[in-house]
Amino acid sequence: MEKLESSVKVVPFTQEQVYNQLENLNHLSSVKDRMGNLPENVADKIKELTFDHDSLTLNVQGFNLTLRIIEREPSKCIKFQGENTPIPLNLWIQMLPVGEDRAKLKVTLRAELNMFMKSMLKKPLQEGVEKMADMLSIINYQ
Repeated sequence: MEKLESSVKVVPFTQEQVYNQLENLNHLSSVKDRMGNLPENVADKIKELTFDHDSLTLNVQGFNLTLRIIEREPSKCIKFQGENTPIPLNLWIQMLPVGEDRAKLKVTLRAELNMFMKSMLKKPLQEGVEKMADMLSIINYQ
C-alpha cells in the first residue's frame, strides 16, 4: 500500500464545524456551486461532481471515481473507501483543533499500487490528494 498525504491546511472554522459539514456529503453543494472558483488547473480536471449522504462521485480526466464513507469518528476523522476505482484505495480526512476558532485538516490516501503503477500514478495521486485538501480548505463550514 502506498500512503500519500496532503499538506496540512488551516481553516477559519472549528473542528466541529468542519466535521459537521463533511460527515453528511449532501452539505457539499457549496463546493459544487464554487467549482468555477477553483484554480483553472484543478477545475479542468474535475468534470462532474455528484453526491449523496454517504458518497461522492467525481469524473476526473475521464474516470468516474466514487468514494463512500465507511467510518465516522465524530469531530476527528472521516474514512472513505473507493468504489468503481481502477485501483483499491482508502481515503481519510483528519481534523484537529487550532485554538478556539480554527482547525487543521489533512487528506491521506492509501492505494494499492504495484511497482509499474507506482511509477505512473504516484505523482498524479499526490497531486489529487493535494487538490482535494485545497478544495476542502475553501469551503464555508458555517
